[in-house]
Amino acid sequence: MIVSSLLDTDLYKFSMMQVVLHQYPAAQVEYRFKCRNPGVNLVPYIEEIRRELDALCTLRFSDSELEYLRGWRFIKSDFVDFLALFQLNTKYVDITPSPLNNGEIEIRIQGPWLHTILFEVPLLAIVNEVYFRNTHPDLDLSEGRRRLREKISLLRDTPGYIDCRIADYGTRRRFSRQWHREVAETLHEGLGPQLAGTSNVWLAWQLGLRPLGTLAHEYLQAHQALGPRLRDSQVAALEAWAKEYRGDLGIALSDVYGLTAFLRDFDMYFCKLFDGTRHDSGDPFAWGERVLAHYEANRVDPRSKILVFSDGLDVPKVMKLYEHFHGRCQLAFGVGTNITNDVGPVPLNIVIKMVRCNGQPVAKLSDSPGKNMCQDDAYIAYLRQVFDIPMQAELEPAA
Repeated sequence: MIVSSLLDTDLYKFSMMQVVLHQYPAAQVEYRFKCRNPGVNLVPYIEEIRRELDALCTLRFSDSELEYLRGWRFIKSDFVDFLALFQLNTKYVDITPSPLNNGEIEIRIQGPWLHTILFEVPLLAIVNEVYFRNTHPDLDLSEGRRRLREKISLLRDTPGYIDCRIADYGTRRRFSRQWHREVAETLHEGLGPQLAGTSNVWLAWQLGLRPLGTLAHEYLQAHQALGPRLRDSQVAALEAWAKEYRGDLGIALSDVYGLTAFLRDFDMYFCKLFDGTRHDSGDPFAWGERVLAHYEANRVDPRSKILVFSDGLDVPKVMKLYEHFHGRCQLAFGVGTNITNDVGPVPLNIVIKMVRCNGQPVAKLSDSPGKNMCQDDAYIAYLRQVFDIPMQAELEPAA
């Protein structure tokens, strides 16, 4: 059994799920899977993935897990009470070969947002582990351990970086659950306070690490169908978040419509209200410069705000960003695939994205066109017009 606890997911799934329970309990959504690696044949593993999905859907939160969640300052008691009754259901998930017969698979998750939001991260972890344990069943992890030690040494032993801290953001694309735990333990032991924490709630609980995360793209995408009107959807999403958390979990995600559209909505009120912003597409140096200038233009001291970088990072890139922005603002770095699936074989670049909410298409138009995913070209054109987003490269088709 690959996933043996419902805590084995990223923190932002719980923080978003609480908002859904309190503000959007009737919302209906659809997610689709995409493997961006060319030539990867996942079809032979469909039955094994289905068996792991069946096992996932037998899990319930234990009393000790619920008590751990209840101890978080931003989790409300009624949400924990709901989780005590919660169980994932296979009826919301379909896994089939692509009709194109090209080795791709289609994973479609459709149902109430409240009852499907927790599928994404464990399902991606399942696909990863099933694939690698079949394609590399006897892989010697000594190379992965050597690479991990080098990363730790580089960050820990290079003069001038003692205050540079990284976090584990690698649950979705990890090589395996066992390797993920070994990585987290090794980072904890090797980096000490330079390990800020982990996005994985189960590992945070088991290892005494700080769980990290706020919200994901799906939250802002859903508001395209939940807000008062499309143009106000980003503002509505941020205001709903502030209503729920009253200043806690204050990191805003900036790239659902691209940075220019984000900054138009992220006015002085939001600049002061939110603790910082997260980068997840486009040039991180250019992004950071524009965000810092935006804070200054809104009479906010950038040194009081956090820039969170989380897009395809490795340790050398973290160090370059730290060197560039250190002293000008507070910094946080989330490193994912490069620490949890850097063991030799090429990692899978797989995602599960929300594509519809309440029967309407939703989309992400980030500063990296290859990350975009939508099924409706007419909606994309309309979205670009509403948010005044210039044309970019062709959108990645949904699975």
